Amino acid sequence: MSPDSKELALACAQAASDIKAENVSIYDLRGTSSITDFAVICTASSVPHLRAVLRDVDKDVDEKYGISPVYAERTPNALWSVLDYIDVMVHVMSEEVREFYQMEQLWKDATRLEWTAQP
Repeated sequence: MSPDSKELALACAQAASDIKAENVSIYDLRGTSSITDFAVICTASSVPHLRAVLRDVDKDVDEKYGISPVYAERTPNALWSVLDYIDVMVHVMSEEVREFYQMEQLWKDATRLEWTAQP
């Protein structure tokens, strides 16, 4: 059974958290964006860490739901990569890039989902 977009966003956030991504945030963009329903934003501490977050989110979602991203921007040297699941977009960024682009400001009118990573 396929997950709904919220369940998928939570699974992506949990997978990122499990690999120690920092400041993992989920934004509900339904009614705000025509591109996606949810955005997951997280910070990686280095290029190898960014690669690991992308790998583990992709792997965990595939194992749980049999879903692969329709597009994956895997250029960790750019310090910002994206996994696009259509209804959910996962942005993995370095701290500097995240501060520079201020994605949270872009979606300031969206609802930030309150969630807690599971141990």
